[in-house]
Parts: sequence; C-alpha cells; structure tokens
Amino acid sequence: MGQAELFMVAIGLSMDAFAVSLCQGLKMKKLNYNHAVIIAAFFGGFQAAMPLLGWLLGRQFEHYITSFDHWIAFILLAFIGGNMLVEALRGCDCSSAYNDQLDIKELIMLAVATSIDALAIGITLAFLQVLILPAITMIGATTFSLVFVGVALGNRFGVKYKSKAEMAGGLVLIIIGVKILLEHLNIL
Repeated sequence: MGQAELFMVAIGLSMDAFAVSLCQGLKMKKLNYNHAVIIAAFFGGFQAAMPLLGWLLGRQFEHYITSFDHWIAFILLAFIGGNMLVEALRGCDCSSAYNDQLDIKELIMLAVATSIDALAIGITLAFLQVLILPAITMIGATTFSLVFVGVALGNRFGVKYKSKAEMAGGLVLIIIGVKILLEHLNIL
C-alpha cells in the first residue's frame, strides 16, 4: 500500500469522526477553538491508537493467513465502507440543543465508536506489511485536521455535509478494498 492509498484510507476512516464533529460544532453557540482542538485530539488520538492495536493483533496471526489476507482486507474494507454508506442514508441524528460545555465521557464514547473500524484497518495494515508508525501518524493527523474543520463547519453550516462525508468515506474504503483484491489476484 502506497502513500496515496494510505492517505485515502486515512480520509475514509476520518469521515465518521468528521460527521460526528459537525454535530459537535452544531452544539456550540459560538465556535470555541480550544474545544475544537480538544475534540480533534480525542478523535485523532483514538483513530491513531486503534489501528496500532489492530496491527499488533494482525502481526500475531499473520503467518497463519498470508495466503488469503487480501480477501480479509477486501471484506473488512467493503464491510466498513458499506456500513458508512448505510449510516449516511439513514440521515442525521444530531441534537440541535446548544451546549458549550465539553462532556469528556461523551467524547471518549464517540471517539471509540468512530474508531472501531480503524481497529480492523490496523489488522489489514499488518497483513499488507505496512509500516505502522507512518501509517498511524497519517491517520491520526488526517483525522485531527478533518475533525477540527468539521467542528468549525458544523458551527457555521450545521449538518449539511454530514451524510455526504460519510458516503464519500464509505465509497473510498470500498474502492481501496476492491483495488487490494484485484492487485493480489493479478488483475491490476
């Protein structure tokens, strides 16, 4: 997996967190940059930590499944991407009530919920022999950046882009999964 593909995976993984960050920004009467940085750090940190955990798990089982790892990568990416598409089609569930206080427990739950798919991606990265430190740095930094922008956009425009972001992220992950499968089957 090259840098461009890894960046696309990072963007795809970030879309759930971006969508949730739109809701976080929507809840603010006025954009609080300190809160935006804290929210971005929570989501970026969890999006970086989960693939590391998945990668560590994947490395433990790598020698057992190298003959069909490309199928696993395809299935995981297609499943995650498909779930993101379904969520986008269901619509927005953001609360429109203003709340200028950060709820750390809520942030942790949201960060974990939006980074579970990153755990599966970490397993995939182990199978594909991807160097994990540059990968998690890119994933975490991309998520941090997009979440910060998402909080600002949510505060300014509301949830207008939430479903579009989730749909785009889901499609990106599915396309990358198909590409990995086709490359390993020597079709591409």
